Amino acid sequence: MGAPIIGLTTYREDAAWGVWQQRADLLPTQYADAVEATGGVPLLLPPVGQTGAADAVVARLDGLVISGGADVDPTRYADAPHPRTAAWRPDRDAWEVALLDAAEAASLPVLGVCRGMQVMAVHAGGVLDQHVPDLVHHERHSPGGDAFGETEVVTLAETRVASLVGDRLTVNCHHHQSVRTHPGYDAVARAADGTLEAIESSGDRFCVGVQWHPETAADVGLLAGLVRAAAAYAGTR
Repeated sequence: MGAPIIGLTTYREDAAWGVWQQRADLLPTQYADAVEATGGVPLLLPPVGQTGAADAVVARLDGLVISGGADVDPTRYADAPHPRTAAWRPDRDAWEVALLDAAEAASLPVLGVCRGMQVMAVHAGGVLDQHVPDLVHHERHSPGGDAFGETEVVTLAETRVASLVGDRLTVNCHHHQSVRTHPGYDAVARAADGTLEAIESSGDRFCVGVQWHPETAADVGLLAGLVRAAAAYAGTR
């Protein structure tokens, strides 16, 4: 049996390389490197609007990562935009929600990273807090620019996330929004200021969302767990 195929959703942004400056589908290389380092084969999944595309893609995957990125469109959870909510991507929102629908139907292993955790919560009928500093009165979760904030996270004992990363760890965060409600998911990790940092579904299926960026640091436990679950999933086909 070959290495499991892990789909990674991508950004769609204006980008520059060589002599070119145009719209591009892209993702930080750290994601693909982390998947490869833990035994998977990465496959990039740019937004597709074609009916049935998500089902066709999921049928060919062994695992799925909903990657980080822009804010989720607040109309998806029936809220008005906060003044600091900006630049949401309706095409990407629709694509990732469709992928999560297909993944749920197929019991595909899923990991949500930062925005990915938020998309998972919204897909399940949850609501986001649109600007974390309004709640915690600091900006350490997203210090600005291209810098990550270091956040100590405490996990809930006897959960999947705790089994993969331990009872506490320092993580790289870059988010100004967070999950308020998450129907169907358990809250399994928090920062000291109370910010929800991880959710997971109960049962045997690997379905985990984290607010931090495991691809940027030595924290390979989550991605390794996803790849192991994907390998087991591939073995059942």
